[in-house]
Amino acid sequence: MTRRGYTICMTGLSGAGKSTLAVAVRDRMLALGVPHVPVLDGDIVRKHISRGLGFSRADRDENIRRIAIVARMLVDDGVPNIVAAISPYRNIRRQARDAIGEFVEVFVRCPLEICAGRDVKGLYAKAFTGEIAHFTGVSDPYEAPQSPEIDTARLSADVAADTIVAHLVLQGLLPVAAAA
Repeated sequence: MTRRGYTICMTGLSGAGKSTLAVAVRDRMLALGVPHVPVLDGDIVRKHISRGLGFSRADRDENIRRIAIVARMLVDDGVPNIVAAISPYRNIRRQARDAIGEFVEVFVRCPLEICAGRDVKGLYAKAFTGEIAHFTGVSDPYEAPQSPEIDTARLSADVAADTIVAHLVLQGLLPVAAAA
């Protein structure tokens, strides 16, 4: 069987559940026989690949460009992968989609109040008081996707993960035999 590479791009506010959902989807794909599904987590990428970038619009866009390059390399090698990054601007998400090719956008929709309530690092509290500038959703915009392939609004994490896997099967990205 020829492996087909594609990227599942999860976008949403900090604390929306992108990383949690990415791991749940990855685990389902592995259980269905996909041999390897790397997760490009925004926090880890910032620490290692995008170290030195700040949070200006230009730096955020550069971070997503770097993630898209890595994702495209994986796609070219036939490796399905998952990106879990805030990616707050529509234009750079569109550029990433164009650069990567096979791309499934997932809007991990979660109200700001819930994201702030989940914040174990205290970043939202600092953003609300102005201690952190340019914080997405508070003092910097988040441009929600206009037509993502999947919107997780009103879905539990488990249902969202199942919905993503079902979408992959319907799109021919995940073999039906693997999902049976």
